[in-house]
Amino acid sequence: MTLPEPHLAPSGRDISVAIVEDDPRTRRRFEHALARADRLWLAYSAGTVGEMVAWLRDHRVDVLLVDLGLPDGSGLQVISHCRKLSPGTEIMVISMFGDEANMMRAFEAGARGYLLKDGTEDDLADHVLSLNAGGSPMTPIIARQLLTRLSPAPATTSALPADATLTARERDILAKLARGYTYAETAEILGISPSTVQSHVKNIYSKLAVHSKTEAIHEARQLGLL
Repeated sequence: MTLPEPHLAPSGRDISVAIVEDDPRTRRRFEHALARADRLWLAYSAGTVGEMVAWLRDHRVDVLLVDLGLPDGSGLQVISHCRKLSPGTEIMVISMFGDEANMMRAFEAGARGYLLKDGTEDDLADHVLSLNAGGSPMTPIIARQLLTRLSPAPATTSALPADATLTARERDILAKLARGYTYAETAEILGISPSTVQSHVKNIYSKLAVHSKTEAIHEARQLGLL
């Protein structure tokens, strides 16, 4: 996707943003969320490590949004290349991977923000503006993990729910939601009704003792259920 050079930015939109996200539907949702903000404009949108790294060799951008799971490598490669080629670019991860290992690698590579994909669209523009202004937007679960990692006191581990085993259908649904699909899209893919998806999600919440998709996806990954 080739877009105008930075000096051709639309009038009034002074913060350029680039996105690397392999899922076309998720990428379009992010693009539309950014388009609603007056000061932001999309300089480039890519689906692979190779596309974004090649573009960064000849272009600079204010903010770079990076998915970690890409078809030709890791978003960590994009972060490292961007940090070398354009040190002034603010980088934020937007990923379904909420584990501590990926989080720490992303921050060590040069990311300054980390959001999980669940529920990011509504507030995405605000997060980008905050990042550009020097903030470090993070999904609460990510911030908690980071604080725990940096805390000098040993972290205590909560007991896991005794009935945390998910059925094959529940795992399938949670995996689709983790990829960024909506309830309706998940229902269509699996050939079931949206109300059935919602019913399964309620069961997942109950089994994992959580209250949101973000928490469910994170907890399932921690338990090795995804």
